[in-house]
Amino acid sequence: MQKKEIIMNKSISPSLICMDLCNMERAVRELEDSGCEMLHIDVIDGYFSPSMPIGLDMIRQLRKKTDMYFDAHIMAKDNMFFMEQLADIGVGRMCFQIETEIHINKKLSWLKSNGIEAGVALAPGTSISLIEYVLEQCDFVLLMMINPGFASDKTEKISDGCRQKLGDLYEMIQRRGLQTTITVDGRISPDVIPLYITLGAQTFVAGTSSLFVKNGCSIRENFETLDGIIKNATRGENIGNDRK
Repeated sequence: MQKKEIIMNKSISPSLICMDLCNMERAVRELEDSGCEMLHIDVIDGYFSPSMPIGLDMIRQLRKKTDMYFDAHIMAKDNMFFMEQLADIGVGRMCFQIETEIHINKKLSWLKSNGIEAGVALAPGTSISLIEYVLEQCDFVLLMMINPGFASDKTEKISDGCRQKLGDLYEMIQRRGLQTTITVDGRISPDVIPLYITLGAQTFVAGTSSLFVKNGCSIRENFETLDGIIKNATRGENIGNDRK
């Protein structure tokens, strides 16, 4: 399937694993009707994290049923295997955890050469210094606000230092005059989004703390609420200035 060349709205990337996996197509249709254009797909190998909720065959079948832009986050020991499989499926945006990758720049180059938006993902305890010399290759950087693959563990809280790390990464990008964007993932609730926007975040992976929260509202209503919060915060704040 041919990938979209232009995405009108990349600010919200709903997390596929947070949906009702027995009624996935219905949830995707509701997102489409809401105007959502991008879908976040976590691909976990069961080794990087003790979880493997979505397989490649499920992603392949879903690709046939929607034109939404697929935004894949690989959490695996063998990144190349999953990169090749997801590229064949038709994923338009892809990142991998740098903690398991030796040849970071080679993998980024492979993604870009295949017309895929290329990114790296960092766990909460991973320093942004590790991407200093590959940052210019990154279309985006995904910062995990909790340990990747443990979203269902209610004891997982937003790690200390994540706010500082987000602001530091944004400053690094600005100093070097790059177009790299920042995605944040993990416990992204509506009340933290305005702060993250002031620190430089542009894309939010929406899961059970926001889009799929059990609050009596529909997915469409929650999406519209999140979209409004992001638009208002983006218009009203000085990006990168809230470092208190």
